[in-house]
Amino acid sequence: MGAVTDDEVIRKRLLIDGDGAGDDRRINLMVKSFIKWCNSSAQEEGYTQYQRMLSTLSQCEFSMGKTLLVHDMNLREMENYEKIYNDIESSIAAAHEKIAECKKQILQAKRIRKNRQEYDALAKVIQHHPDRHATLKQLDTLGEELQQLSQTKQNVEDKLELRRKQFHVLLNTIHELQQTLENDEKRAEESQDSQMDTQNP
Repeated sequence: MGAVTDDEVIRKRLLIDGDGAGDDRRINLMVKSFIKWCNSSAQEEGYTQYQRMLSTLSQCEFSMGKTLLVHDMNLREMENYEKIYNDIESSIAAAHEKIAECKKQILQAKRIRKNRQEYDALAKVIQHHPDRHATLKQLDTLGEELQQLSQTKQNVEDKLELRRKQFHVLLNTIHELQQTLENDEKRAEESQDSQMDTQNP
């Protein structure tokens, strides 16, 4: 067994002594007093030693009771600290859940804000265009104009067809006239030839 150092002795004495109130010294004194009381022959001196032992025993009991109370208090404090620790852990977990929920709400708010910005942009584009009533009115006006243009086109096509027919008739008449003139020229030439034949027998 190795040598015991002074630090170890002091540490053991402090552990035995409790909170440093001298309990170890009191017990040693009580043991010495008990041995002295046992060896004492005088009755008066024995009674004095007996009273001292009772006093020392009362002090030790009081110190032990105080130590037990401190021990119980420490146990309750440990339970209280454990409860506080569990409450803190629960609060931290709840805070993490709340933070996660807040992050989701922030993402949703950003999405809503983005949608609103897109809606505002679309609304500005839509405002540059006429409303439905004005558009329908414009469509009706354009429909009427288209119908008038269709009627005008039909009239022009009818006139063009009439002019085509008239031009065809005119060409036929010119052709017939040209044919008639050619026939007349032939007859005139034949008449001149016959007159020349008559004058030169």
